Amino acid sequence: MKINQLKAGAVLSYAILGLNNVIGLLYTPYMLRMMGQSEYGLYSLVASVVAYLTILDLGFGNAIIRYTAKFRAEGKTEEQYSMFGMFIALYSVIALVAFAAGMALYMNVETIFGHTMSADELAKAHVLMLLMVFNLAFTFPFSIFGSIISAYEDFVFQKVVQIVRILLNTVIMVVLLKLGYRAIGMVVLITIFNVVTQLINFWYCKYRIRIKIHFNKFNWGFLKEIFMYSFYIFLNAIIDRIYWSTGQLVLGAFVSTVAVAVFAVAIQLEQMYMAFSTAISGVFLPRVTAMTTNSQSDRAISDLFIRTGRLQFIVMAFILTGFIVFGKQFIIIWAGKNYSDVYLIALLFFIPLTIPLIQNLGITILQARNKVKFRALLYLGIALLSLGLQLLLVKKYQGIGCAIAICIALVIGHIIIMNIYYFKYQAINIPIFWKEIGKMSVTPLILGSAAYFALKFIPIDNILKLGAGVILFSLVYIPVFWFAGMNQSERDLVNEPVRHLLTKFKKNPNAI
Repeated sequence: MKINQLKAGAVLSYAILGLNNVIGLLYTPYMLRMMGQSEYGLYSLVASVVAYLTILDLGFGNAIIRYTAKFRAEGKTEEQYSMFGMFIALYSVIALVAFAAGMALYMNVETIFGHTMSADELAKAHVLMLLMVFNLAFTFPFSIFGSIISAYEDFVFQKVVQIVRILLNTVIMVVLLKLGYRAIGMVVLITIFNVVTQLINFWYCKYRIRIKIHFNKFNWGFLKEIFMYSFYIFLNAIIDRIYWSTGQLVLGAFVSTVAVAVFAVAIQLEQMYMAFSTAISGVFLPRVTAMTTNSQSDRAISDLFIRTGRLQFIVMAFILTGFIVFGKQFIIIWAGKNYSDVYLIALLFFIPLTIPLIQNLGITILQARNKVKFRALLYLGIALLSLGLQLLLVKKYQGIGCAIAICIALVIGHIIIMNIYYFKYQAINIPIFWKEIGKMSVTPLILGSAAYFALKFIPIDNILKLGAGVILFSLVYIPVFWFAGMNQSERDLVNEPVRHLLTKFKKNPNAI
């Protein structure tokens, strides 16, 4: 049963990833046009400010999953129930702190954004802030139930609820936008869905999993152990917020909500781009964990790092090259001419991000070897560097200045320093890695450059021309890269499943 849950959960996870990307591509342009730049920028700004309060989770969500699974494996039922009670008490305190902090932000909206917002925008910002803070404060004590469902490996229920929520939220929001509701209507709907989802999780835990909650005396020793486990997860959450949310905050404080809207769209594309690499690397996580746990040789782990990086580069290079060639036209057609700066901002994210994305198996190696401290402290440092550079560049270069600051920090920390660290201290053969990636880069560089300059003479001004251009480019790029960029083992990863299906079909045409 659990094996089926794991397989179904994995399939549904990829379905959710695909669904989010498809809906993002189809729904976002409609939302942008219906809301307008200023309104969408206002919504994104307030959401990014409130998102800082989510770090108050302190990494406990992951700890709940880990220790629930541990206690279940050890048959310690009472310890489970006592832990649930402890976390509900902790999260209730965190909810009060989050609400108080949110109210402090609510009362200082004019101080922070008064010189860049109109009176109408400030009034809406107050309402949005209040709704989002309530949403977050309600979520904290109830979030434990989602973690419990994950720990009990009831993935199908959890993923189905997510899919239904995504679909219903999109359909209802389309209707609300059509009726004239904007940012406030969107946040009200999100809040309602969040409350309903949390209550469903609570019902499932109580009546299907049949958990109990015991409020016993606090076990301070156990709490200290949890804090030690959660610390670097908490630190990574802080880093993530500094990296990808400060741009909107800085632009909102020093420029305008319109600049926030443009930057927020670029961030949305960046999240989609990152998701492709994460989905690929997830397939290899169990293998590398087993290899490091079983003390496999450094060379074997280094070889897997290189092979996985090559596989990730196959996908990421295609996406990146396609975006360089068609991205500007795509953004103008998709989001509108007012969002043309998104192209350059997104490129400033995509190009340096490609390197850590094709090397993200290194994160798993560090986790398995319990060597995450250096990376966490490094990323905190470069996140703060990014913030400082954004404050220096924002007034003159606005959103592009913020993107340049993030790009510089990515190059220094994620590329230069981490590659040195992987090579010097983790025995990963980085020179060979770059030799392999360099050979694979020839095809994207030649074909991408040729297509980019060809488009200077071929106007693409509608979705049909854009689609035709992408298809034509793909028909040339894929076969050329297949023979010139991939090795035989990589081609076999595609060939063997196809051969298997063809053989199965020949033996029994009704089998598939």
